[in-house]
Amino acid sequence: MSRPTALVIGGGPAGLMAAEELVRAGCAVTLTEAKPSVGRKFLMAGKSGLNLTMDAPRDQLLAAYDEAADWLAPIIAEFDAEAVQGWARDLGQTLFTGSTGRVFPEEMKASPLLRAWLERLDGQGLTRHTRWRWTGWTAGNAPTFETLHGPVAMPADVTVLALGGASWSRLGSDGAWARLLAEQGVEMTPFAPANAGLQVNWSDHMQSVLGQPLKGVALSAGHLRTRGEAVISRRGLEGGGVYAVSKAVRQGAAVTLDLMPDLSVPDLIERLSRPRGKTSWSNHLRRVLKLGPARTAILQEFGRPLPADAVGLADAIKALPVRHAGLRPLDEAISTAGGVSRAALDDGLMLRALPGVFCAGEMLDWEAPTGGYLLTACLATGRWAGRAAAAHSRVMQPGTPSRA
Repeated sequence: MSRPTALVIGGGPAGLMAAEELVRAGCAVTLTEAKPSVGRKFLMAGKSGLNLTMDAPRDQLLAAYDEAADWLAPIIAEFDAEAVQGWARDLGQTLFTGSTGRVFPEEMKASPLLRAWLERLDGQGLTRHTRWRWTGWTAGNAPTFETLHGPVAMPADVTVLALGGASWSRLGSDGAWARLLAEQGVEMTPFAPANAGLQVNWSDHMQSVLGQPLKGVALSAGHLRTRGEAVISRRGLEGGGVYAVSKAVRQGAAVTLDLMPDLSVPDLIERLSRPRGKTSWSNHLRRVLKLGPARTAILQEFGRPLPADAVGLADAIKALPVRHAGLRPLDEAISTAGGVSRAALDDGLMLRALPGVFCAGEMLDWEAPTGGYLLTACLATGRWAGRAAAAHSRVMQPGTPSRA
């Protein structure tokens, strides 16, 4: 009897994890990737230090997924932060945990981990094709691809779609797959930017601080408050502190900036009330608060005209309204919200409208902040979908294509 055949479309972490589970289950697995190589967004994310997961209790880990936490709970319980670390160590990675709980490979980069993973998968018999762009299905329900050698149809007993979100299209996550699924009756949630920067049209006086970090600040939007660094970029404010409140911004909440979160309003009033003689307000601020050029420029940009009294100035420093033009465009976001809705999936992440087709990773309708949560959920959903697809393949007649 021939082995069940499985097709994984998408070569990011979710797709590779699904492929590994299918191979382990004894399926003949083919993985396709539209780009010239797999894991391109994974490698890009690792350029500034590959944040694998957040070393936190499971409840804290799940809370980061907000309204998606309930349906992701059993999936992440099966592959939580501890499991992610064990998986990486099995691939020869030495890990360390930073002061914030973020877990990184000692080498910081993604390439050694990806290389070891691909070597293991290739050794297990995985077949890989790159520059294969998925285009839909034939009338006989076989997935179709545009390749360098022309159109190809590849029937399979089960298929796992791990096609990414709709940001960073140059790395492969362009969201083009959404139309193909919607045409098949799959319920979709519209895409929206997540972990995105703020678009700000700076005045000319900000030119001298472009590219500088805003350190030691806190941002608030709606019920969210975060301590984290921001960067004054040419196009606005970016960085982890900004990304953490982007969901609330997307939902219409105003943003405020606390330039001195370690000092209370009374503390600031006391310092600002010290005699300044003939010293200008800006020089007085520099002397008694040591705001530095970047924070001073931001205060002047968003607080202009600055209050001429200590109480008003203290209030401005603690809750500076950030005037912005919304989030940066979807394609510039670190990740996306929206995608395949929870209602479109069964408990094994199989599409109700397309039996035998499973989904995993960022193409599902969940979002999370940066800090290892994104990669953890991609790996966990890939593993879950791969296992469910393997189980489904065993109850099918080998060689009979599903709606996949």
